[in-house]
Amino acid sequence: GLGGRKLNSAELLLIGAVLAIGVFHTMVPDHWLPIVLMARQRKWSTQKTALAALQAGTGHVVSTLLIAVLFWGAGAAVATRFSGWVETATSVALVGFGLWVAIGAWREMHKQSHNTKKGSRIALLLILGSSPMIEGIPAFFAAGQYGLWLLIIMALVFAAATISTYILFSVYSAKGLKQVRFGRFERYGEIVSGAVIALVGAVFW
Repeated sequence: GLGGRKLNSAELLLIGAVLAIGVFHTMVPDHWLPIVLMARQRKWSTQKTALAALQAGTGHVVSTLLIAVLFWGAGAAVATRFSGWVETATSVALVGFGLWVAIGAWREMHKQSHNTKKGSRIALLLILGSSPMIEGIPAFFAAGQYGLWLLIIMALVFAAATISTYILFSVYSAKGLKQVRFGRFERYGEIVSGAVIALVGAVFW
């Protein structure tokens, strides 16, 4: 029930919408693939990979809900436009991060510098977590007429769907990728990983 009454079909539809958005949006590779690549190259444990996915997913949810709250009065159009700017900035940051990792690894191989590993995990999670999920914002605006309880339920469903999808895709993809061996090209893995992360950012930009 919702505030002592049963949910109507419109309310159920809105809950179903944020559930579907949380799952299907998070399945897009620009969310979990950078984590998977870093997990393989840095030899993260399953627990560390899951924690990274949890942190990125939580940031993703919080940034979406914050934008929805901040732009409540202005309406969905303004919130979506602002979210679009943030998403573009996130993609550009992902390109920069990938290039930083790749160039740093290349220089480290040639002893020109050392290393980019310190703080790179935090940087990646901040980039991934700061990107809002634009598609979910109009659903929350539409739910405003039904009261606070529906908004709370939707936020919880949205969070659970987003974070669980983040963790499942990151953990199982990382496990699969760790089984792949590239022979003598393994030494270039960090460079390739950085390049792929940059490419993913460019594609979704």
